Amino acid sequence: MRVILMTGKGGVGKTSVAAATGLRCAELGYRTLVLSTDPAHSLADSFDLELSHDPKEVRPNLWGAELDALRELETNWGSVKRYITQVLQARGLEGVEAQELAILPGMDEIFSLVRMKRHYDEGDFDVLIIDSAPTGTALRLLSLPEVAGWYMRRFYKPLQAVSAALRPLVEPLFRPIAGFSLPTNEVMDAPYEFYQQIEALEKVLTDNTQTSVRLVTNPEKMVIKESLRAHAYLSLYNVSTDLVIANRILPETVTDPFFQRWKSNQQQYRQEIHDNFSPLPIKEVPLYSEEMCGLPALERLKETLYHDEDPTQVYYKETTLQVIQGQGFYSLHVYLPGIPKTQVELSKSGDELNIRIGNHRRNLVLPQALAALHPDGAKMEDDYLKIRFADPVQF
Repeated sequence: MRVILMTGKGGVGKTSVAAATGLRCAELGYRTLVLSTDPAHSLADSFDLELSHDPKEVRPNLWGAELDALRELETNWGSVKRYITQVLQARGLEGVEAQELAILPGMDEIFSLVRMKRHYDEGDFDVLIIDSAPTGTALRLLSLPEVAGWYMRRFYKPLQAVSAALRPLVEPLFRPIAGFSLPTNEVMDAPYEFYQQIEALEKVLTDNTQTSVRLVTNPEKMVIKESLRAHAYLSLYNVSTDLVIANRILPETVTDPFFQRWKSNQQQYRQEIHDNFSPLPIKEVPLYSEEMCGLPALERLKETLYHDEDPTQVYYKETTLQVIQGQGFYSLHVYLPGIPKTQVELSKSGDELNIRIGNHRRNLVLPQALAALHPDGAKMEDDYLKIRFADPVQF
């Protein structure tokens, strides 16, 4: 299955681009699903028809769906939700309050990943196009496999083993005192089953032959800056970008003096987009005179974007992470375009390398060849953070 994630700052037009991309894929004969994981869904508005949690056929070979986090929660998290509700009620909370608090923050993002994994496993579609949330939420989504793995290794598996061993001994005394039972095996297994699905999906998300992110941006200063940061953070999580789409460019046919300054600024920012995102390919889309709402409007956008191209192609293979072996040392190269070395913080603990940029952090489990070595300097060169690892006996 080909997976294409559309993301960008809120309001840049990523939903319209996702819908138009779906139209072209379906036209080429690919069974295509466009799935909205944005909590503020607008995919149905873009297609100008009703959509729901379950895929609905838009036209031959094309389906659309909008994620219903509550339905996913009940299906995949029901046993845990009921247990947390029981615990909260035993502590004095009313039924409705307990049920609301049993839905943990960020669960909708986790369910987005689980939904993607399910479609991947079922194999009913050739192409899955994700109309994702704006960049900040999308980045949290893509970082979840890494974060979940860290918690599972450090805390959950040891806790699960202790719980299984002590439950038969403690349960008879625990319930009369606490007012609720210890978690059952079903409750304890559910988070780990989630993690296994997310871990398996991570292999798909980080495979640049299967999965690509397409950044939608506008020729505006703030939008470009956020898009550049998003590109670097995506690379930090080993998710490759293969295309940038510069949307809403004023066409040359607009000659009204009111727009002259807009056009002049856009010309400058268009050049910045090409310069800063190089060598990624750039597609430019004009500002249309009508809303991108409904299939006829999306058809025009589709023609502008792709004409006779196949959107499922990988436009650019970005290498976000690589290990280089030298004479007596290894070097880990992490692609961080546009990030100065002064913004990068590094630390190593056991077999994990912690890389932090601003408020984004990745705990990278090192390959076996690097885990026993010590970091021996780092430099930023050609948009790559190059970290040298050497044998500790050299120190």
